[in-house]
Formats: sequence, C-alpha cells, structure tokens
Amino acid sequence: MRTGSEPATARSALRARLWLSVWGLVWTAFGTAVFALVGRPGWAVACGVLLLIVTVDLAMIVRHLRQGPHYQPGRDVPPYQPPDDYGPGGPRHPRWSRRGPSYSRPPRHRHP
Repeated sequence: MRTGSEPATARSALRARLWLSVWGLVWTAFGTAVFALVGRPGWAVACGVLLLIVTVDLAMIVRHLRQGPHYQPGRDVPPYQPPDDYGPGGPRHPRWSRRGPSYSRPPRHRHP
C-alpha cells in the first residue's frame, strides 16, 4: 500500500548492496590489473576510478550496517508507521475536499 511517505521511510537492502559492492570490487580490481599489464593505461585508469568509487560505497554500506537497526532492520523490527494525515475531521485524501474530488469538469463543446 502506498502512503505517500516512501521517500522519508524508504529502507535500503544493505546486505544485497554489500554483496554487489564486493562483486564490483573484485571485477574493478581485476580490470585495473589486467589493463595495466596489457598496456592500456586509459582503461586501467577508468577501472581504477571505478575501484575507488566502489570502495567508498562499500565503506559506507559497512558503516550503515554497523549502525544498527535504524539502517538495517531485522525481521523483528516492524516497518515505519506512515505519517499521521488525520485532522479534526478524520482521515482525508490530499486531493479531496469535503465536496468530493477536486478535478475540473470536462470542457463543453459548443457546436455552431
């Protein structure tokens, strides 16, 4: 169910990102070494830059995993509650007023 609060309450699959980063780290290290040995310095530099980016991403993921359940909740942690959109009149849809949905009427065609 969409609540409209997904950007504020989104969770990241950090363990999946961890393994994908490890996979990227292995391949970029391999690519850097192979291209350096073959004599392709441009490709070696490109793989080296990617290696640096993947390493920083991996460090950030490990940091978030170590910070605990706020960043990587376990199965015993319930999902975040959506924000309260209840006013004095009860729950309201943001595009609805008390008169009903606020959409414009279709244009009337006038025939000559």
